[in-house]
Amino acid sequence: MYERIASNKRKSWAIMTGFVALVALVGFATSLQFGSDFGFWGVGIAAVIAIAMSWGSYFNSDKIALAMSRAKPVDESSYAQLHNIVDGLCIGAGMPKPRLYVVQDDAPNAFATGRNPEHAAIAVTTGLLAKMNRDELEGVLAHELSHVKNRDTLVMTLAVTSVGVIVLLSDVMLRAMFWGGGRRDRDSGGGAGTILAILGIVLLVTSPLIARLLQMAVSRQREFLADADAVFITRYPDGLISALNKLKDDQTVVGTASRATAHLWIESPIATEKTTHQGMKNTTSSGARLNRMFETHPPLEMRIEALQKSALSGAFPPRGVTGEAPPAPG
Repeated sequence: MYERIASNKRKSWAIMTGFVALVALVGFATSLQFGSDFGFWGVGIAAVIAIAMSWGSYFNSDKIALAMSRAKPVDESSYAQLHNIVDGLCIGAGMPKPRLYVVQDDAPNAFATGRNPEHAAIAVTTGLLAKMNRDELEGVLAHELSHVKNRDTLVMTLAVTSVGVIVLLSDVMLRAMFWGGGRRDRDSGGGAGTILAILGIVLLVTSPLIARLLQMAVSRQREFLADADAVFITRYPDGLISALNKLKDDQTVVGTASRATAHLWIESPIATEKTTHQGMKNTTSSGARLNRMFETHPPLEMRIEALQKSALSGAFPPRGVTGEAPPAPG
């Protein structure tokens, strides 16, 4: 457990460093297009923006993710069962209770966010609350609490901010080049200047893809780990297995979700088949194919199989028995 936390802290710093370096490269590519007047000031300005955004996202990562998902805070009087389940799980896991939010959406799903257990939040959709029984809901919430306890949430939410800023910055730079005509003195550098200018354009075009790959540094293995730790908390693998089966069979997608936030949820909240929000058929599958190419979650079938095998092998202690967390299945 402690090694996972230390590993996630190292990955957080690695993502932030890679993010700053990529934004600096975007600034350098822009300086190549706009000539010596802009010069290396572009690199410095971009680096300052990147550092400021990284620092801001570290302290506000939970607010950013919740706002993007249109999650609303809920009190105990309106959602008594939700609060009751989380209270019990937090006592069992020995961790502070996160803030609880609800997303008004028929698709069953949930996510956790925040830089540490003391500044964490869990959001669930109204569809999840309506379609899951108590044991299933407990399994899903334990999965999200495991992400919080392992510090997965910091890494995952930093990735959201990184992708968003890189895409926005590269888009602004490309539009400025298009309307401004690009570098005026490109010919003064001869062949080398032209090559650098072309490389700069290529970097601006491909930087969103590079940022997306940076986001995918959030390993799929984390979902297996969170599943295993969730069962360690609940002592009841059947609850989470049943919940994952329901998620697998449900074809609706979260209306407020996007590829930037997809890796936060317990399962991919965007279409990977020919379905749209509320399960309506789509006339084209190109978007679904693109989503499958950049899938951030392992298939639910694999996660269910891993839990079933671990349960049959006796890797999980029964309810009322304490012990060390089992190794990640799979």
